Amino acid sequence: MRLIDNINIRLADELKVGIQKKSKLAIAASSFSIYAFEALRKELESVDELRFIFTSPTFLQENFKREFPKFYIPHLFKEADLCGGEFELRLRNQLTQRAIAKECSKWVKAKAKFKSNKNLEFQLQGMVHTQNENQQDVAWTNVQGFTQPDLGLVPKKGFPTMIQELEFPNSQAYLEYFNQIWENEEYLEDVSQKVQHYFEKAFQENNPEFIYFITLYNIFNEFIDDLNFDNLPDDKIGFKDTEIWNRLFNFQKDAVVGAINKFEKYKGCILADSVGLGKTFSALGIIKYYEMRNKDVLVLCPKKLEDNWNTFRHNDKNNILAKDRFNYDVLFHTDLSRETGMSNGRNLANVNWGNYGLVVIDESHNFRNAGLTFSDKENRYQALLRKVIQEGIETKVLMLSATPVNNRFNDLKNQLALAYKGDAENINGKLDTNFGIDTVFKKTQSAFNTWSKMDLTERTAEKLLDMLDFDFFEILDSLTIARSRKHITSYYDTSDIGKFPERNKPLSLRCALTQNNALTYEHIATQLDLMNLSVYAPLSYLLPSQKQKYADVYDKQTKGGRLTQTDREGNLKILMRINLLKRLESSVDSFRITLSGILEQIKSTLKFLEKGNNEEWSGTHYSAEENNENFDWEAQWGDEENTIGRKVKVHLNDLDKIRWKEDLNNDLEVFSNLFKEVEQVFPAKDFKLQTLLSEMENKIEKPFNTNNKKIIIFTAFADTAEYLYENIHKHFKEKYQSNTALITGSRRTSSTKNIPSDLNTLLTCFSPLSKSKELLFPNLKEEIDILIATDCISEGQNLQDADYLINYDIHWNPVRIIQRFGRIDRIGSKNDTITLVNFWPDITLDSYINLKQKVEDKMLITDLSATADDNILSENQKELEYRKLQLQKLQDEVTDLEDLREGIDITDLGLNDFRIDLSNFFKTYGELKDIPEGLHAVVQSTETLKPGVIYVLKNINSEVNINKLNRLHPYYLVYIGEDGKLIQRHVDSKKTLDAMRALAKGKTEPLMDLCKNVEQETDDYHNMKKYSDLLRTSISTILDVEEEKEVLSLLKAGGTISSKNQFKGMEDFKLISFLIVK
Repeated sequence: MRLIDNINIRLADELKVGIQKKSKLAIAASSFSIYAFEALRKELESVDELRFIFTSPTFLQENFKREFPKFYIPHLFKEADLCGGEFELRLRNQLTQRAIAKECSKWVKAKAKFKSNKNLEFQLQGMVHTQNENQQDVAWTNVQGFTQPDLGLVPKKGFPTMIQELEFPNSQAYLEYFNQIWENEEYLEDVSQKVQHYFEKAFQENNPEFIYFITLYNIFNEFIDDLNFDNLPDDKIGFKDTEIWNRLFNFQKDAVVGAINKFEKYKGCILADSVGLGKTFSALGIIKYYEMRNKDVLVLCPKKLEDNWNTFRHNDKNNILAKDRFNYDVLFHTDLSRETGMSNGRNLANVNWGNYGLVVIDESHNFRNAGLTFSDKENRYQALLRKVIQEGIETKVLMLSATPVNNRFNDLKNQLALAYKGDAENINGKLDTNFGIDTVFKKTQSAFNTWSKMDLTERTAEKLLDMLDFDFFEILDSLTIARSRKHITSYYDTSDIGKFPERNKPLSLRCALTQNNALTYEHIATQLDLMNLSVYAPLSYLLPSQKQKYADVYDKQTKGGRLTQTDREGNLKILMRINLLKRLESSVDSFRITLSGILEQIKSTLKFLEKGNNEEWSGTHYSAEENNENFDWEAQWGDEENTIGRKVKVHLNDLDKIRWKEDLNNDLEVFSNLFKEVEQVFPAKDFKLQTLLSEMENKIEKPFNTNNKKIIIFTAFADTAEYLYENIHKHFKEKYQSNTALITGSRRTSSTKNIPSDLNTLLTCFSPLSKSKELLFPNLKEEIDILIATDCISEGQNLQDADYLINYDIHWNPVRIIQRFGRIDRIGSKNDTITLVNFWPDITLDSYINLKQKVEDKMLITDLSATADDNILSENQKELEYRKLQLQKLQDEVTDLEDLREGIDITDLGLNDFRIDLSNFFKTYGELKDIPEGLHAVVQSTETLKPGVIYVLKNINSEVNINKLNRLHPYYLVYIGEDGKLIQRHVDSKKTLDAMRALAKGKTEPLMDLCKNVEQETDDYHNMKKYSDLLRTSISTILDVEEEKEVLSLLKAGGTISSKNQFKGMEDFKLISFLIVK
C-alpha cells in the first residue's frame, strides 16, 4: 500500500502508469471533468471501457428540488489557479472547452457508461480501479472527484489529500465492491444518455437567444425563485386581443408588461420614457388591462391635455380605439383643490375619489412638491394623497412624465411616495436596499450636491452615476420605467415602426426689435430697472405702528423660517419684471399689452388714493396660475400662493400715502414713456415679425422634404399667438392658398370655415397621416399647413407630418424647447429631415443669461417642504455656466432631452425588461437543466454594436462587491472590441445587457455562416488564443476599474473600501457565457 498526497506523489502520475492498453476502468467519484480527460487523454483512449458512478445524486434534479449536477465542465478560473502550474495556465489561456468537450464526447460515446447514486442519504466512497492483464490491477481509495485538482495537477483548497493505492490481490476486493454496487438497480440509475446530452450542449452551435436566456437565468435566478405569476399580466383575460395592444410598438408593449409587474408588486410606477415615445398609448394599454380586471380608472391630467384623454373615451368617429370601449374618468390636477363645481362633465361634489383601483397621473412632475407646510390649506399633492390614494380602496398609481426629476431628488421621491401612500414603511420591506427610501434619497442628494460643485470639465453624467449609491439604482429599477430615444433605436427592432428623422442643424435667428435699432432690448431692460412697481406692494408703505397688525394676518411660519407678505410682494414685483422681459422677448405686441394693463392699474390706484377716504383697498394682484397663458410661471418658483401670496386688503389710513403716491407717479411716468416708444413698433416695423414671414415663405417655396409645406410656430404667450395669427393667416391664404390654425388654451380657430374649430379636428387636419385623417374625416378635403400654438400642445401630441418647427420665443428653460420639438421629432416620421428654428433676442448669450439672473436672483423663493440648507432656490455660478452651455448647445444642434438635463437622467437604468424576458423565455425553453457554463453563440454586429466579444463572468468570491458598485454582482459583463479596446465597461452592465438583448433576442437559430467563420478562424475551436486574450484583457479591466473605485468611494457617503473586500485577481472570476460579435 502506498499513500498519495498530490504534492510529493500525484494521482495523475500514478494513473498514467496504472492505466494500460485494454484496461477496464471503474471510477466512483463526486464529479467528472473534461480537463481530467484532457490530462489523461492518451491513457484513456487506450482503455476498453469506463464504468463511472456518481457517488451522490447527479443528473437527477427532477427528484430533488434545485439539486444541481455534480458533473460539470470546470471553468477557466478555478480557485486552484492561485499558484496555477504551467499546464493549467495553458488551459486557462485557451478557451478550448468546446474542442475538448467534442473529443471527450466521442470517447464517452464509444467506451463509457455512467450511473448515479439515487439516494441522498447513502453516499458512496470514492475510488478508482483499473483492471489490467497479467493480474496488474490497481485500486486507489479515498478519491473525491475526477478533476484536475483531484488528480494533483493543480493545487486544491481544503484539507490535505490522503489517497491509498493498493495493488493485486488487495485491489480485488474493491473491484468486487464496485461490481456489486454497479448491478444495484434499486440505488443506481443509468445516466449515460444525460451525460452524452450534456456534452452535446457543450459543443453544439447555440442560437443567440438561448445564450441570452442562460445569461439572464444566471443573473436573475433569485428573481426566478421569487417569481409569482400573479405579478405578471394575466393573458387569459384577453387584453392582448384588444385594439390598443395590437397598435402598440414592441417597446411600448414591454412598458405595459413591466408596469403591470411593478403595480402588482409595489402598487405604483413612473413611466418616464423620453419625449416622442408615446407614453399616452403605453398608458392606455395599462388602463385597458385593469379595466378588463374590473377596476375603475381615473386619469388626472393638466386641463390643457384633456382632449388627449377624452378622445379615447367617447364613441366618436375620430376615436381609433373605439372598439376597446374605454371607460376611464378624466379630471384635472386643479380639481383636487375644488370641492364643488363642474369639471369635464362631472359634478365634483359627487366624485367618489377613494373608489379608483388605478389612478393615472399625466405630467406627474407637477406633483413633485409635497408642500408639507404649516399652512392650514391642503395643497393638490396632499389632496391627491389623502382623497384618492389613502382613503377608500387600494389604489395603484401610474405616473407619466418625461421630466420626473431635474436636480432635486425630493421631486422624484415625492412622486414615488404616491405609490406607497406617503408612508416609507409600506415600501422599504419590498425593496432590496440596505437603507430605507428616505435615507437613500438623502444620500443621493448629497452626492449630487458634491458633483454639482465640481469643475464643469469633471461634471459628467458618468461621474455622477459612479458617485450614486447602489440603493438608488435599486429603487429606480423597482419603481420606474424610463427609456430614451437612443435606447429604442439601438436596442429594439424598429423596422415595423420606422425611423427617427435626421435633424438638420438648428437655424438661430437674432432679431432686433426694429431694423434701424430705434428701440433696443438693452434700453427697455434699463427702463425696467427704474420701475418701483409699487402698485404690487402696498404693505411696503405701512406706517410702522401698523406693521404687526398685518403681519399677524398675512405672514406664514415655515420650516425654513418666517415668510412675510412683504417678501411675497417683493417676489411679485420681480416676477412682473421677469414677465415683462419674457413678453418683450416674445413679441412687441405682448409687451405692449402688459404695459397697458399695468398703466391702467397704476392710474386706478392713484385715482383711488385721490379720493382721500379711509376705505379698505383691495390690492392689485396679477394672476400667475398655470392656465394663464400670458404669465409664464416656472416650476422652480414653487407654489404660487407661497411665493407671491394672495390679494391683500389694507385700510388707506394705515399707509404712508404720500410716499406711495410719489412712487406710483414715478412708475406712471416711466411706463407712459415706454408705452409711447413701443406703440411706434407696428407690424410693418416689427423686424422680428417680418423676419418670420420671410423665413416661412422660403420654407414653403423651397421645402426640405418633397411638397411638405407644414410649419409649426410655438410661443409661450397667447397674446403673441393671437398677434402672429392676425398677421399671418390672410397673407398666406392669399399668396400660397395655405390654411393657418391658431390653438391656445382659450381660443381655437382657423382661416377656413370648412374645418371645425375643435382641437382634435384642427390637429388632424394639420397632421393628417399621424392622426389618421383619411379614416376619421374622409369627406374633409382641406388641410392646415401652418399651426400657431402655445405650450398647450407642447406635450403629448404627435404632429410628425410637419418637418419645420419655429420657436418664436426661447424659453428660459431649454427643456421646454426640446419638448416642443418632440411634436415632430418622433419615431416613424415620413420626413427624411426636420428643422428647428429658434428666434433669439439681439443680444449676446452672456448678456441674455446675465439679464435673466440679474432679475431672478433678487427673488426670495422659499420651498416650504425643504430644510434650511436648500430653501432658497437660486442658481449658483456653476449652474449658470451649465445653463449657458445648454443654450449654446441648442444654437448648434438639437439635442435629446436626456442629454440636456441638469444632472441625473433616469432613463435606461432599469432592469425590468430583462426579468420580463426571462419569465417569457420559460414559456419557450422551460426550466434549464444540465446546461454547461461557458457556452457561446455568434451574432451579427450592427451600426452601433461593433465587432468584439461580450463576456459574462461570475465572481466566485461572492461576498466581495466593492461598495455595491456593480449592480449585477456577482456577475460582471464586459463588452470588448476585437482590437482589445473596451466598448462597455463592467460598471455599464445595463448597457451591455441591452446590447445582448438587441443582438440575440429573436435569433432562435444559430447564424451558421458566422459560426463557420469562427470555426475556420479558430481551427474548429482548438486555437482560441484570440478570444482567451480578450478574456484576460476584459478581466484586467474589471480589476483596474475597481482600483479606481477605491478613490471614488472617498466621495460617497459610507466611507472607503476595507482592504479585505478586494479582488485578488484573475482567479476570482469564471466564465458563464459569451457572445462573439462578428
